[in-house]
Amino acid sequence: MPTQLPDGFTERDQQLWVEGVSLQALAQTHGTPLFVYSQAAIINALAAYQRGLYGRRHLICYAMKANSSLAILQTLVRAGCGLDIVSGGELERALRAGVEPSKVIFSGVGKTRTEMRRALDVGIGCFNVESVAELEVLGDVAQGMGLRAPVSLRVNPNVDAQTHPYISTGLKDNKFGIAHEDVVGAYQRAAAHPGLRVVGIDCHIGSQITQAAPYLDAMDRMLDLVQAIEACGIAIEHIDFGGGLGIDYHGDTPPSADALWQALLAKLDARGYGERTICIEPGRSLVGNAGVCLTEVLYLKPGEHKNFCIVDAAMNDLPRPALYQAYHQIVPVQTPKADTPALTWDVVGPVCESGDWLGRDRELAVRPGDCLAVMSAGAYCMSMASNYNTRGRAAEVLVAGERVQVIRERESAEDLMRSERPLS
Repeated sequence: MPTQLPDGFTERDQQLWVEGVSLQALAQTHGTPLFVYSQAAIINALAAYQRGLYGRRHLICYAMKANSSLAILQTLVRAGCGLDIVSGGELERALRAGVEPSKVIFSGVGKTRTEMRRALDVGIGCFNVESVAELEVLGDVAQGMGLRAPVSLRVNPNVDAQTHPYISTGLKDNKFGIAHEDVVGAYQRAAAHPGLRVVGIDCHIGSQITQAAPYLDAMDRMLDLVQAIEACGIAIEHIDFGGGLGIDYHGDTPPSADALWQALLAKLDARGYGERTICIEPGRSLVGNAGVCLTEVLYLKPGEHKNFCIVDAAMNDLPRPALYQAYHQIVPVQTPKADTPALTWDVVGPVCESGDWLGRDRELAVRPGDCLAVMSAGAYCMSMASNYNTRGRAAEVLVAGERVQVIRERESAEDLMRSERPLS
């Protein structure tokens, strides 16, 4: 068992439990692979942000790309969250989850005209615009509808988030945002366009950030720009600091959300902007540690150089290790029997790719038929899952106390082929 379990998970009777339910019992009832989420852990993670921003005008919009399952969205919306979306499909999910359209922020570098029209039609709160070209298209679309689109321009502050290069978004070599030196001119163009209404400024520097310093650096650059923009007579109603706060995957020590915001608000106050409305878009830090993926050991395959523990979950279920070389703790759901030797294993799945691994060089005492828990799997796992090798996506359950709700049924082969049309 891990020495420290995430919020919502405990060890009891030599088993892992999520709130008031045994993970072993869930695996036996619902099969594997199975994603399991603690509703209390999600609410508690949100509460840390709410504490940090208490007494300030603010809007917390969950970045739903981290995990867009409807029940997860509903959990956060009912707790007061807005939603940050990056596609038309996510907009429809957000509306289905019951969010107020005015609490939706639309981010992303490639919004289409169709997506823009739909978002304008339902009355979302803000578009985070990522280029001057997008700004002009959005303005023309809105003007053609007789509307003015509320916009916030995303600044690329050229700040190193000190994270994996694939999830760093605030450097000048990244595709995101408008270059720091071009921002004031872009705001002047936005303010002059009859189809646009400037409401804010936005910045997001990356994901899985485990230090406060990059946020503080980005805030200084943002506030310098606010000062320059407002000197041109363009009012900035809200300041959007994005998300990106990391979680503990493998001894990581990110600041808590409330501690981070204590430091950020102190700087905001010192610069004289403490009265502004603050928007943020956390994703991973709200759901990442709240979920696990349960998987059954199928075969043990000792070798001369490597021992392979083959499980029924794969890279299509848990893409982060293959995509980012990411680390997830992998632990037995039940305490191993005393006569089971602990050996070093690569934990791998059934997909026909050498990149199909969930963990390398893990010391585990396992036997075929055992159930393992891949920890901290609540973010960027199910939302990035695929049907590679015609594998149905896993089932998902949400646990609240002793109550268990299936929030996504396991996909069947028939589900996967339903929209296909064979040759006639």
